[in-house]
Amino acid sequence: MPSTGIVKYHVKLKFEVDGLVEKADIIGAIFGQTEGLLGPEMNLNELQKVSKVGRIEVNVETKGNVAKGDALIPMSTDISTAALIAAAIESIDKVGPFQAKFQLMGIDDIRAIKKKVIVDRAKKIVQDWATKTISEGEEMLKDVYDASKPGKLTSYGKAQLACGTGVFDAEWIILVEGRADVINLLRAGYDNAIAIEGAKIDETVVKLTEGKKVIAFLDGDRAGDLILKELAGVVKIDKVLRAPPGREVEECTPLEVAEILKDAYSTDVATRPQQQEFPPVQQEERRHERRDRDDRGGGGYRDRRDRGGYGRRDRGGYRDRGGYRDRDDRGGGGYGGRRDDYQDRGREEYSSPAASAQEEPAQAPVTPGQPSALAANDAPELLTAIRDVYPQINETLEAVILDGSMKQLLKVPVSEVIKRLDSAEGAKYLVIDGIVTQRLVEAADKAGIEYVVGHRTTGVKPSDIKVRTFGDVGITN
Repeated sequence: MPSTGIVKYHVKLKFEVDGLVEKADIIGAIFGQTEGLLGPEMNLNELQKVSKVGRIEVNVETKGNVAKGDALIPMSTDISTAALIAAAIESIDKVGPFQAKFQLMGIDDIRAIKKKVIVDRAKKIVQDWATKTISEGEEMLKDVYDASKPGKLTSYGKAQLACGTGVFDAEWIILVEGRADVINLLRAGYDNAIAIEGAKIDETVVKLTEGKKVIAFLDGDRAGDLILKELAGVVKIDKVLRAPPGREVEECTPLEVAEILKDAYSTDVATRPQQQEFPPVQQEERRHERRDRDDRGGGGYRDRRDRGGYGRRDRGGYRDRGGYRDRDDRGGGGYGGRRDDYQDRGREEYSSPAASAQEEPAQAPVTPGQPSALAANDAPELLTAIRDVYPQINETLEAVILDGSMKQLLKVPVSEVIKRLDSAEGAKYLVIDGIVTQRLVEAADKAGIEYVVGHRTTGVKPSDIKVRTFGDVGITN
């Protein structure tokens, strides 16, 4: 039917013919035997021309010598005209030479069908809208409720490192020292923290932080300084934040944690450790020099000692803690999960950044200003160059690359040194304010480096590259 016509009715008929016929035969009989029967104005040909009758659809099935089927005639006339044409078609008694019988099955009002479809669709629209509105309300209530709940504590990786549930899909990852630190950050509303659980960084942490931005939030003590250096050697750190000097992350109140982390995700936060008034070792010395002073709100260190250590009631002093042994009484947090690591490595590891790692053999004491037996045969001019570079990078988490003539080629952050080695043409020597790892040595070997020196080494296998510590070359803090 031409697109200009509007179908009002469907005239449905069935037929039976005593012979084998095809669709064309049925259609020919309908047009031929009704022509002139109702007058020229009601001929099907004429009605088709004015879009009153559409394309007649016929279905035929043959079985034996009998043809049966149905016909559908779309019409846009009034109901009376449609009824007359249906009656005229019922009068057909032959199709070709074969006897035939046509019978009206019904006249469907298309407008009524459309009305029902429209009403059903309108009901569905209203139902969907009402459901969505209720769901949105419930979702808003859920969002408000979820925001008021603290995050959940879980674990990550084979090492079962304590973490918040947010670390799995968060853009920023906060690295803290122990389980208690993670719990404290959860109380403050931060669920994207994970505990490194020891000074030796697990490979799980390295994999988790790949492709993400990293915040290191560490204790404000000497152990935090050394862990930071270890961490910076294996993980790219975007931001470094510290607890107040002499305090731990787990000891901070939620308000203090929020204050420290308030600008953590902004791009203008410094990427280096917060600068202290004095180096950690000097700070410790100065604290002991002022032990008789009472202006610290607790009677000074002399009175704090009577309370069981440096202001840490019920935990015992550092002398009785047995390598941070007692911290697991606080729910396995802090250094509790790492006590074995600290005990095995010995407290002497944390007395100097030049101390050897657990995996490395103990080295003979070095006379200040004098190289060890390991570095005794190293070129004097190289040792002099290293001593000149050391003050420039110490406590900065940076590395310096020198060429064969001891001239500085590059000065880069420790977190970027591995990927920047290839760009340093003529590089021969690497001086790093951090830990010398096997990964770093392998990268240096590929870049043509012959000599690497850092605060200490960990897991380094024998190779053609000379690996030294600052203590080996006669540098002491």
